[in-house]
Amino acid sequence: MKRITVLLVEDHTVVREGLRVLIEAFGDIEIVGEAKTGREAVRMTGELRPEVVVMDIAMPLLNGLQATRQILRASPKAKVLILSAHGDPEYVEAVVKVGAKGYLLKQSSSKVVASAIRELQKGRMFFAPSISRRLKDAYQKSPNKVGLRKKKENQLTSREAELLQLIAEGHVNKQIASELGISAKTVEKHRQHLMEKLDIHDIAGLTRFAIATGIIENSIQSTIAQGAE
Repeated sequence: MKRITVLLVEDHTVVREGLRVLIEAFGDIEIVGEAKTGREAVRMTGELRPEVVVMDIAMPLLNGLQATRQILRASPKAKVLILSAHGDPEYVEAVVKVGAKGYLLKQSSSKVVASAIRELQKGRMFFAPSISRRLKDAYQKSPNKVGLRKKKENQLTSREAELLQLIAEGHVNKQIASELGISAKTVEKHRQHLMEKLDIHDIAGLTRFAIATGIIENSIQSTIAQGAE
């Protein structure tokens, strides 16, 4: 029997190792690779060509949203299943917008994760029941209402979102330049343009915006936000 090939993307080693054991226990799924950052996920998807990418939404260097966007641009046949601690409809809408085919909360059972992988491999979408209910409720209550922060986030290009994440994670211009393959001078120009576009003019404000819109995860980045005050 041919097994479904999966790339597992999770920055916490113990979680990643646990997921591997639980998922492979079903027998019809094979973990062909593991990535610790969003950028690794993009590269490894191109190299390994997995059928399904199981992706944590809060990843260092390149978050799950932007990684998904880049993966599907380079490998359009890949199916991305997002795992997240957040069940807000805004998060789900954002991942669907970039092309992900499934969304599960991290408290989902391994049986549900395996079922989602199988459904995506068949070309179907899969959402946890609680997510589907929240999406339905959100659309019924406010079908066209989008907060100002989400509007601003949706105006960002993929490169601007990458830059915002790296800034909010505390990387300096030289580090960002190395990560993105551009000059430090270009990074500074992009930084200034980003601040003008968002009308946010300090690092603390950019960090709070990144947390509020889910570009980085609050639980990981709260110390950075406090230190940038």
